[in-house]
Amino acid sequence: MLEALQFEFMRNALLAGLLASIMCGVIGTFVVVNRIVFVSGGIAHAAYGGIGLAFFFGFSYLMGILGFSLLVAAIMAAVSLKTRQRADTIIGVLWAVGMALGVILLDLTPGYNVDLMSYLFGSILTVPTSDLWLMLIIDGLVVLTVSYFYHDLVSLSYDEEFARVRGVPTKILYFLLMAMIALSVVMVIQVVGLILVIALLTIPPYISEKFSGSLLGMMFYSVLLNVFFTTVGLWLSYTFNLTSGASIIMVAATCFFISILLERLRPKRVSI
Repeated sequence: MLEALQFEFMRNALLAGLLASIMCGVIGTFVVVNRIVFVSGGIAHAAYGGIGLAFFFGFSYLMGILGFSLLVAAIMAAVSLKTRQRADTIIGVLWAVGMALGVILLDLTPGYNVDLMSYLFGSILTVPTSDLWLMLIIDGLVVLTVSYFYHDLVSLSYDEEFARVRGVPTKILYFLLMAMIALSVVMVIQVVGLILVIALLTIPPYISEKFSGSLLGMMFYSVLLNVFFTTVGLWLSYTFNLTSGASIIMVAATCFFISILLERLRPKRVSI
């Protein structure tokens, strides 16, 4: 792996993985604790509509994904707050419509020659330096926002009714959380693609929850695990000439199943 770092594209890939790891560790913790994995998956897959819009109208695909993801996140937040019983159905519809819209717009784009696989499974080895700066800015904004609203977000995550009684603006915070999920999707698409985004957002927090006693500790361990997954995944992809995004997720999935096995093998305490 060390000799690979002599190449700029590998250095950029590693930095992109590290920046995405911070975002996924922080936001993924809230996704798991609030049990909104399906919502984040819906935002991630619906974001494909933003790619179609960007190529059809000829503007930056990152701006297309960002704008469309934020729009879908706002709609999903409004639906989840208003009709919780039917939210999963509407989110599923938005998920499907977003992807279908993206495919149709790409079909209609003159001279379409986009590598579909790079958006579905990531293109971390082609991340330019300009995108790294954008990822750094997004990381900084999210970390500052979470730090400022940390206690309110904890209240929202564990006891929404108590948070509302305390005067916490739960609806605004929920919209804010959805917006940060959309931003994390924009970042992680670069690393592992639309299809695999959900794994980096959920696997590390799930494992971390078993070894941490607080939400902050869960975030910290999630970030470390994401760094480990992306670094080892990149090394495997470089060594064996594999797809980077899929390699990263397979490392994460292997650790996920190992954690489940260890949990089952761990002797249970008998209460007297």
